Amino acid sequence: MTKKDIVLRVASETGLKQLDVKRVVQRSLDAIVDSLSKGDTVELRNFGIFKVKSRKGRTGRNPRTGEKVPVPPKRVVTFKPGLVMKKDIR
Repeated sequence: MTKKDIVLRVASETGLKQLDVKRVVQRSLDAIVDSLSKGDTVELRNFGIFKVKSRKGRTGRNPRTGEKVPVPPKRVVTFKPGLVMKKDIR
């Protein structure tokens, strides 16, 4: 499912214009990304929790040459589904 599919579905179910729904969906996603970039946790009740975690630097290996390569530390986004989502997906 793409963002466009979400917009079409919400627009058809609510009777709102697609352009208005698209703006709301995009602003919602922008707000989530903005919060995560600040290091905040985003909790959407009955859906899940987005968190930013830090990964330590490590030594990796180039699979083609076998040469050891340093992998720098970085921040990654993780998602933990909520109870309702876990129950519905099973």
